[in-house]
Amino acid sequence: MEKGKPLNTQVEPGGKGLAVRELTLSYGGAPIVREVSLDIPHGGFTMIIGPNGCGKSTLIKALARGLKPAGGRVLLHGRDLWAYRGKEAARHVALLPQNPIAPDGISVGDLVRRGRYPHHTLLRQWSPDDDVAIGFALDRTGLSDLAEAQVSELSGGQRQRAWIAMVLAQRTDLLLLDEPTTFLDIAHQYELLELCRELHHEGTTIVAVLHDLNQAARFASHLIVMRGGQAVAEGPPAEVLTPQLVEDVFGLACDIVPDPRTLTPMVVPHARRPANADPATA
Repeated sequence: MEKGKPLNTQVEPGGKGLAVRELTLSYGGAPIVREVSLDIPHGGFTMIIGPNGCGKSTLIKALARGLKPAGGRVLLHGRDLWAYRGKEAARHVALLPQNPIAPDGISVGDLVRRGRYPHHTLLRQWSPDDDVAIGFALDRTGLSDLAEAQVSELSGGQRQRAWIAMVLAQRTDLLLLDEPTTFLDIAHQYELLELCRELHHEGTTIVAVLHDLNQAARFASHLIVMRGGQAVAEGPPAEVLTPQLVEDVFGLACDIVPDPRTLTPMVVPHARRPANADPATA
């Protein structure tokens, strides 16, 4: 166990938010996540970090009821997640997966309306609450003027905001994002993470998989570090991110210094060869 808050293995009846207990996940073969126990801080902005193939995306898929455990449990508000009906769970937890694909010819407004599906039943169809939720989601993501535009016509940053708007329209208090900045340029990455931080400050619990350690340290209130299918550390970024952990988990020798803008931990990799080395002969 690396530096950070010890992983909690005690079930807390009636506890708020998400937790996993001795969770094992697989796709029918060898386990990808093995006997993980941890708590997702309710009201926090949690980032899951770790090297490729360590189980980050598999874990977040299970948190959204997209993958049934091979062992152990996922708890939502103290109750087994799989004890909820599908739509009932979707009224509590929203997931934006990696690389979502919009149907051909769909408008931004129609995509966002799909976020209201969990709230509809045979007896309850469209209502004024749906219009309020969609208006909120479009406004919050800055897309109100693009509601009639085709999703296929949007820029990469706008398209990702449209997907965020769809999950916001679900009006859940738990939002799961699997690598939300993938394929975005650097400016749009920070724009999206700033939006997530604002939503967090407004009361949404957010869990995101992210690759960039400095972005994770800047925006997260809580980090979960994974390696080889296990959670090896969790806690505030200032406690978790140490040179030893980064080298052990990512194989990267580095210094950890304060970010000059935010004073959050910043990873500064060591040079792999002398700074004055000739690239042609190195």
